[in-house]
Amino acid sequence: MANNRKAQLQLYKQYCNGMYGVAMRFLKNEDDAEDVVQEAFINAFQKMEQFKGDVTFGAWLKKIVINKSLDFLKLKKEKHIELNDKCLKIVEDDDWTVEENVTLNQIKIAIDELPDKYGCVVKLYLIEGYDHQETSEILNITESACRTRLLRGKGFLKELLKDKRYVTGS
Repeated sequence: MANNRKAQLQLYKQYCNGMYGVAMRFLKNEDDAEDVVQEAFINAFQKMEQFKGDVTFGAWLKKIVINKSLDFLKLKKEKHIELNDKCLKIVEDDDWTVEENVTLNQIKIAIDELPDKYGCVVKLYLIEGYDHQETSEILNITESACRTRLLRGKGFLKELLKDKRYVTGS
């Protein structure tokens, strides 16, 4: 498969649009997303022997795209303040309900406005469907930090949605 161009082209055609969508959710820039997806496919094809088949090829590739997107964001970011999760008390809260008049588009816009360290966790959890363990592995943070960032991200998200309601008058 590593040198089978026809098979690679078929996989590319099958997964390109979906992976572009994943990258866009993180990068919000078409050129950057295209670059990251291209790099992810190159990386996947070069490391095809590492694909064990324990998950679908799409799931494996999606993880590569997410990691490449996060790496890209890290490179762009000049300062990074690490959250000291040892000092925080974590309270689980699975209530993600919002007011009925809030649209899905408003939620997506608000998620995009979250600070990166919270936005990434919220996107991986809500949009991509990863659990705390998977998210912590992808972001290379502790599960405790993951839970804290998700909880804080949700708090920021609710505030953003509440502020939007007052601004728009709806």
